[in-house]
Amino acid sequence: MNIPANLKYTKDHEWVSLEGDIATVGITDFAQKELGDIVYVEVETLDQTLEKDEVFGTVEAVKTVSDLFLPLSGEIIAFNDALENTPESVNSDPYGAGWMVKIKVTNVAEFDSLLSSDSYKEIIGA
Repeated sequence: MNIPANLKYTKDHEWVSLEGDIATVGITDFAQKELGDIVYVEVETLDQTLEKDEVFGTVEAVKTVSDLFLPLSGEIIAFNDALENTPESVNSDPYGAGWMVKIKVTNVAEFDSLLSSDSYKEIIGA
């Protein structure tokens, strides 16, 4: 199970990296394995400002559809367009090519409240 120590995590299985006030968000290796083969990623909140924990999109796998929850408050400034043609990147490279959105964070202090890799591992029993 790949849980990079340089990222932060949510109990809803999103990962976050932060550079200045720009956060990159995706789903964890654990989440993609639980979902199975991902066939579609939908984000209709581009250019919208959302609060932490609001739904920003959905990920569809062969067996199920799951909501995606925003880990930090802010404006969604980018969607990974490559996922429209290759949603399976979320399965093969969840922390790289499978990233989902970039956020212009409105409250950087929220980042400190996210889970460390060790805390996330405890939640998923890794």
